[in-house]
Amino acid sequence: MAYDPTTMKDYEIARLAEQNLPTPEEWRERFGLHQEEIIPYGKICKLDFLKTIERLRNRPDGKYIEITAVTPTPMGEGKTTTTLGLVEGLSKRGVNAGAAIRQPSGGPTMNIKGTAAGGGNALAIPMTEFSLGLTGDINDIMNAHNLAMVALNARMQHERNYGDAELAGRNLRRLEIDPTRVELGWTIDFCAQGLRNIIMGIGGRRDGYMMKSRFDIAVSSELMAILSVVTDLKDLRERIGKIIVAYDKKGRPVTAADLEVAGAMCAFMKNTINPTLVSTVEYQPVLVHAGPFANIAIGQSSIIADRIGLKMFDYHVTESGFAADIGFEKFWNVKCRLSGLTPDVSVITTTIRALKMHGGGPEVVPGRALPEAYRKENLALLEKGLANLLHHIAIVKKSGINPVVCINAFYTDTRDEINLVRRYAEQAGARCALSEHWLKGGEGALDLADAVIDAGKEKVDFKFLYPMEMPFKQKVETIAREVYGADGVSWTPEAATKAGYFEADPAFKGYSTIMVKTHLSLSHDPGIKGVPRGWVLPVRDILVYAGAGFLCPVAGAVSLMPGTGSDPAFRRIDVDVNTGEVLGLF
Repeated sequence: MAYDPTTMKDYEIARLAEQNLPTPEEWRERFGLHQEEIIPYGKICKLDFLKTIERLRNRPDGKYIEITAVTPTPMGEGKTTTTLGLVEGLSKRGVNAGAAIRQPSGGPTMNIKGTAAGGGNALAIPMTEFSLGLTGDINDIMNAHNLAMVALNARMQHERNYGDAELAGRNLRRLEIDPTRVELGWTIDFCAQGLRNIIMGIGGRRDGYMMKSRFDIAVSSELMAILSVVTDLKDLRERIGKIIVAYDKKGRPVTAADLEVAGAMCAFMKNTINPTLVSTVEYQPVLVHAGPFANIAIGQSSIIADRIGLKMFDYHVTESGFAADIGFEKFWNVKCRLSGLTPDVSVITTTIRALKMHGGGPEVVPGRALPEAYRKENLALLEKGLANLLHHIAIVKKSGINPVVCINAFYTDTRDEINLVRRYAEQAGARCALSEHWLKGGEGALDLADAVIDAGKEKVDFKFLYPMEMPFKQKVETIAREVYGADGVSWTPEAATKAGYFEADPAFKGYSTIMVKTHLSLSHDPGIKGVPRGWVLPVRDILVYAGAGFLCPVAGAVSLMPGTGSDPAFRRIDVDVNTGEVLGLF
């Protein structure tokens, strides 16, 4: 049944839908899973990846569908909602469909954007568990990451306090860590701007090594990026050992393996390689695995989840973070290259409100009512903003993947506005469907499902944007010009020096290029909307994720620790003390 999201909160819909939530045993019977492949966690379960994929290794893959979007407003344009709605719509057409989405961070959940559970009748359940930690993967990542910092700071303290002979007696070698070149900070899964810059070790010689440090949000940890690309537990263990925690006084990397902490970090994370199985409100399967930010890291649900989904489902729908210039570009040129998987269709989620914003509409501020310009028909404003949609269609077409534009419907959208978007999208060579999955669930997503099925029948001439052997700086230049629409790239002296070093060292030849920039603009400046012209992408630094195998050029000001706004979601979240139900999640 479809619920009425115009009168019900998401958590109220979830509560009713969860009365018939499939049990782990029901999932097992439905998909022919073996008993040992199910790892129960209360209402939900994990799938034992290694056992499941081994049993299904000879089964043909299903259709591979990717979900991306136009450049979003700060409130997001509903990619997760579209992902879940599409699965519901496909199921209404009699298709065996499932999805992979990312695990939500506690930062946005307790801040302004809210949980990433979708919404209305395209919602992931059990919603409370999904929104508040699920099966503990993010907590395991925080513990593993912070253990590396514990190991580092303790080692720096001991090397300061003891001579060489005393260190040798404790079976330690001197690492000579440079306190000004510590790469990691601490992690916490909240938006805590007060922890962006800290001094630690204040006190005496027994209170650690005093130095500047910081906290980053947990999902920006390299460990989360690693989880999204690993193939198995052995791969996870090897990658953790390569993480560069700091540099020594001669400029040589000090890794988790050097600190002899990689094994213990992997022990915290050993269960994280198994994806969690949850449900839509219409009881289709959804795999939840990994949750890296797309404007900082790779921003994808995991390769592991996609590999399982393609074996279990005839249509597997996976979500990329933010818009096509960020999430899809990394899906296309990094994730698909690492996984060896070839997608069939890419769905570009758009809203009328986002396109009006790109046409010059007033600022959209989370937590405030939308300005009137977004609530009334304005074809001129919409038409100006359609350039942003056309740019994203062009990005997807460069990959050879078939694009489908999904107009994520809002009740304020008018027939003429919808027809205008459809006409421009189709003229650009994309199929276009209006989808009312938020309001009607699968019944509202039938046109979208039909468009995806139709597009999936066509041949895909998939090709990467650049070869891996291309020099690093040229890759960045290619992405900037071909994806963002920049005229070129400028490098600070520090970034140019690092780029030259990475290009000269054969050890970095196989590293993926992961761009770091704002998600709120095609450019590096979040205030520039639409499709900017006549600009240059400024690269100010390059981050190295040696465990994940990423070189990350940083364009503009991007913080690894978001801030909490003045009207955060936690002000409205509570517990019914009589029933134990969590109230107020959205």
